[in-house]
Amino acid sequence: MSIAFSETTNNTGIVQQTRFMMGVDSTQYPTSRIVNSCNNYLDFITGYAIGADKRFQWDDTNHTKLPIGTTDLTSGQSDYSFLTDEQGNIIITLTRIDMLLNKTTDTWTTLYPIDQNDALFIGTGLQQAFPTNSTPEFYDKIADNIIRLYATPNYSKTAGLKFYFQRTGSYFAATDTTKSPGVSPLLHRGFVIASAYDGALTLGLSNLQALGVEMQREQQKVIQYFVDRNQDIDCVLTNEPINFL
Repeated sequence: MSIAFSETTNNTGIVQQTRFMMGVDSTQYPTSRIVNSCNNYLDFITGYAIGADKRFQWDDTNHTKLPIGTTDLTSGQSDYSFLTDEQGNIIITLTRIDMLLNKTTDTWTTLYPIDQNDALFIGTGLQQAFPTNSTPEFYDKIADNIIRLYATPNYSKTAGLKFYFQRTGSYFAATDTTKSPGVSPLLHRGFVIASAYDGALTLGLSNLQALGVEMQREQQKVIQYFVDRNQDIDCVLTNEPINFL
């Protein structure tokens, strides 16, 4: 069942359920603290979701834009940073980079990820392997969401780089009412439990241990959900040769 952040008519919102479990009122435990707990729990789900699967990329359903952006390709510039999306959400990881092939066409090509530690470049280095400016074919992640193109481009193109990414969730604010967590409704109860657990820990409530048990159950539910959600993909065991050197 989907749970709104705050619902005062029937007291079914995360805020209301949290205080009911804690046995407190808004003075004893203000909404701002529930906001913090919900956003921390959203970060937990986001981190697990991104790490759990490489084929079914997760994104918070409250985001109104797809996790795809563009930036200008500039002649002679090899380094590009992708820190936030156009709405200011922090980009956690890049999943793909596409590039317009030249300044006169609109043909896209996918760049290949490489690393300076790849065996092919050990002893020469990437810079020595691509000494002249030309059409890039590869990119190296040299820092968090900062890439270096190889070769350095020898032409400019407006919105010539297209990047695909995964980002932080859509966070709650104290003024939210009908907004629900941007995750499966199966995981919404976890936001109530996480908030109540944090509150019980903060205020030293007697039901802290019981809430801790519920918290473990909700976290296990998150893990199981992301294990099981790729129902349309068959897992096939294959033989892998072993080389004994």
